[in-house]
Amino acid sequence: MAPDPEAVGGGQAEPPDQEEDDPDVDEVDPTGRYLRYKEIIGSGAFKTVYKGFDAVDGIEVAWAKVEITGRIMGSPKELQRLKTEIQLLRSLQHKHILKLYASWVDNKKRTVNIITELFTSGNLRQYRTKHKKVDMKAMRRWAKQILIGLAYLHDQKPPIIHRDLKCDNIFINGNHGKVKIGDFGLAMVMQQRKTQSIQGTLEFMAPELFGENYNELVDIYSFGMCMLEMVTGECPYSECQGFVQIYKKISEGIKPAALSKIKDLEVRSFIESCLASAPDRLPASELLKSPFLLKDDIINDKTSNPVQEPIAFPQNLDLDLDVTPIFVSLLPNGTVCDGKESFSLVLRRGGFVLEGDMSVKNPVKLLLRIPVPNGKCKNIEFAFELEKDTSLSVATEMVEELELPSWSMSVVAKLIDAFLLKTVRGWKPCVQVGQMIQAVHNTVSADGM
Repeated sequence: MAPDPEAVGGGQAEPPDQEEDDPDVDEVDPTGRYLRYKEIIGSGAFKTVYKGFDAVDGIEVAWAKVEITGRIMGSPKELQRLKTEIQLLRSLQHKHILKLYASWVDNKKRTVNIITELFTSGNLRQYRTKHKKVDMKAMRRWAKQILIGLAYLHDQKPPIIHRDLKCDNIFINGNHGKVKIGDFGLAMVMQQRKTQSIQGTLEFMAPELFGENYNELVDIYSFGMCMLEMVTGECPYSECQGFVQIYKKISEGIKPAALSKIKDLEVRSFIESCLASAPDRLPASELLKSPFLLKDDIINDKTSNPVQEPIAFPQNLDLDLDVTPIFVSLLPNGTVCDGKESFSLVLRRGGFVLEGDMSVKNPVKLLLRIPVPNGKCKNIEFAFELEKDTSLSVATEMVEELELPSWSMSVVAKLIDAFLLKTVRGWKPCVQVGQMIQAVHNTVSADGM
C-alpha cells in the first residue's frame, strides 16, 4: 500500500525534475509520489476526478478532489473523524472494491484528496451508454460482482454502508469485464451532499434514507436501481421533472416507469425484490443465491456457495505454457447414442484435464479438472454456448470467479478450443492450439463425426 502523505515527516520525496516543467501537471502530492494532470475524467456536485500518475510504480491513477464543508473544517473532532473514516477505507482489500492508494486533507483548499486505481473503461453508466447491445448474461455477471463487493462491505464490523451506490460509481474494465465499487464510505461527505444537494443521487436512494433509521440494506435498494438502469438503459425516474417529483414518488412507494418496460418476468422479479420495503429486502449474501444469478454459474454444485473460495495451487506445478503439448484420448463413457457406444473426449495439458461427450449438443457440457495440493483435483462442470461463448470469455470468467492464477487462463482457453476443434465442424479457435495437439490412443476429428 502506498505511504500516507500525512504520515510522512520532513524527509519527503522530491518529485522528479522533469515533472516540474511538465505543463500538464497541475499538482503534486505532499510526498512527491503522485502527480495530478489537468485532464478531468469525472465530476459531481462536490467532487472532481483528474487523471494522475504514480511516479514510483509508473502507473496511471485517479486523483479525486472532494470539497468538505466549513463545519467539518472548523471542528478538530469532526476533521479527525473524517480522517479516521478515510483510513478505514484504505484498509479494505477486495477484488471488487476500488483500491484506495493514498489520501490527505488539504486544509487551505478545504478538500479531501483521494488517490485510487484508474479504470480506463470508466463507470458502468458510461460503458452501458457506449455499448447499447448487452446480453443478460453479461449483466448477470456484473450484478454478481457488485453483490460480492457489497457483501464484503456489509460483513465488516460494524457494516460499511455505501449510501450512494449508482452506476456512476461502479467501475468496469472493458478488457475482461471486471467490475469494482468505488466512491463508497465517506459518510460525512455523503451526508453533506444529501442535505445540501440531492440532485443526481436521489433516484437511487432508498426511502428510509430520508429518515434516521436505516441499515446496510439501503445499498441493496440502490443496487436494484443500478440493475434497472443496466437492463433498460434509462436512469430511474427519468420521467419526472426535477427532484421534487422524484422525492414524492419515492416517498409514496411508486416505482420508476422504466420497471414496467421490462418484459422478462424473471429479471423484473429480481429487481423488484431489491426494491422491496426494508423488512422484506434480502442481504447481498442471500441475493447471490438467487436462481436468476446462478443461471450461468460455472460451478454446477448444489452444495457449493455461489461466492467461491479461491483455489490454492501446488507451488511445484510444472507447466511451461510455451512447450507443454495437449494430449487427446478417447474413453467409453458407458452410454449409448443412436444404437452406438458413446465416447468422451479427454484432453490433458500438464495437470489440467478437460472432458466432454463426443456427441456434442448446444450448449456443450464440459468437465474441467484442476490440480490442487495433496495430489487432488477440483472438478468444475460448466456449459459452453457455441453461439455466444468464446474460449477466452469462459476461461476469463473462471479465473476471476475462482481466483485462479492468471497463467491458467491460457491453459483453459486452449483446452476448450482444442476440444471444439475436434468435435465441432468449422470451429474457429480464439487461441493457437493446432501444433500443440498430440494424439494418445484413438483420436477423432470433427470431419469424422
